[in-house]
Amino acid sequence: MVLPEISIALPEIFLAVAAMALLMIGVFRGNGSTGLVSWLAVLSIGVAAVLVLMGSGEAKSGLSDLYRVDAFSNFMKLLALGASALAVIMSMDFNKREKMARFEFPILMLIAVLGMMVMISAYDLMSMYLGIELMSLSLYVTAAFRRDSLRATEAGLKYFVLGALSSGMLLYGASLVYGFTGSTNFGVIADGLSSGRIETGLGLLVGIVFLIAGLAFKVSAVPFHMWTPDVYEGVPTPVTAFFAAAPKVAGMALFIRTFAMPFGDVVAQWQQIIVFISILTMALGAFAAINQKNIKRLMAYSSIGHIGYALVGLAAGTEEGVRGILIYMTLYVIMNIGTFAIILSMRAKEGMVEDINELAGLGKTKPYMAALLAMFMFSLAGIPPLAGFFGKFYVFLAAIDAGLYPLAIIGLVTSAVGAFYYLRIVKVMYFDEPKEGFVPMQRSMGVIMGVCGVITLLFFVYPAPLLSSAAHAASALFN
Repeated sequence: MVLPEISIALPEIFLAVAAMALLMIGVFRGNGSTGLVSWLAVLSIGVAAVLVLMGSGEAKSGLSDLYRVDAFSNFMKLLALGASALAVIMSMDFNKREKMARFEFPILMLIAVLGMMVMISAYDLMSMYLGIELMSLSLYVTAAFRRDSLRATEAGLKYFVLGALSSGMLLYGASLVYGFTGSTNFGVIADGLSSGRIETGLGLLVGIVFLIAGLAFKVSAVPFHMWTPDVYEGVPTPVTAFFAAAPKVAGMALFIRTFAMPFGDVVAQWQQIIVFISILTMALGAFAAINQKNIKRLMAYSSIGHIGYALVGLAAGTEEGVRGILIYMTLYVIMNIGTFAIILSMRAKEGMVEDINELAGLGKTKPYMAALLAMFMFSLAGIPPLAGFFGKFYVFLAAIDAGLYPLAIIGLVTSAVGAFYYLRIVKVMYFDEPKEGFVPMQRSMGVIMGVCGVITLLFFVYPAPLLSSAAHAASALFN
């Protein structure tokens, strides 16, 4: 009986063992082993991805019904693992160059990935919280990893304090849900609500509101976004790239599972809250980024806006909405990783630069980099036929099918407003007077941004694999 129970968490167990083994290598060999530990961390993530792929894909629950593996969890795990592996690779040269190459860094990222995988497969409020804290505690330390930087230390402290507050809200919501349903298990709560055995009274609704608040913080949705711009700007750029991709995937996966499964039958009770948060998030992401001068801070507001678009799919409360979110998050991760590979290559002779004005004349000094960044900006703005357009198309389509016409219209308007600050970057690159060019980029960065650029540009040629995989993953939550 024990082996089948453990086997559903085999990728997570492997990652936990790998993290401990790498920690021992780092302790005995010192910081000179940072490069080796980093590549072994990437290898460990790759092996975990293979173990996820080797799973049957059938829905299985185990570990006292705390954990669930299905097509949805497999899809989101692979996306989070891919984004994390690329983030580790992108951090290596930066850490070495900035004299912050310590072996703990890739291990912390590996433990954060383990927490994300637990979040994605959580089937109980307790395992949900365990996964969130495992990820969050690693991210708090990673954010403040640059100990000699006042900005990074401030960002890490701010993230920790606000994260602790959000965890308290999440736990309070979980306690209320438990008090009014008699269970923390998603399946038991869903059965009770669908059969009418559990009433959707005021106490349960307050619990759901607090759950939404706690989860909204993890994906930086308004009004729980306040940490995002300061943290994105203050932490080292590879950490920003990591924060902008993998944790967002895990947070959104948990958001979807929590509300599509246990509370799927009371969608009318929480739909208006998600609609409200989605509208605020899209609006703030569109308008607050207009006057930003720092490109990392601009990308922070951009990520807030994109979470708002993803929440449009959740607000629909349908299988098509979830499918739209999965497509959107996949394309969002690809565009963001490519963009941050370029930001990491924004390096002048005196060091890293983050000011948007430093991109002036990039079309002449670095045409390859400028063309890719322009493509990513157009795609993030949702301009066809680039990949970003299709991400927005499927979530807005789900909203229209669900009758949420005002939400879809507001999404289109904020998308048009947001296009302004993306196009401003293109204008600076191609129409401003050239500044001194950046130093040559690392080969790994060139490869990453090139691959992401090809996918972004040519996604419309053959979208079928992603569309079918997302549809199959979404159906796992509704069947």
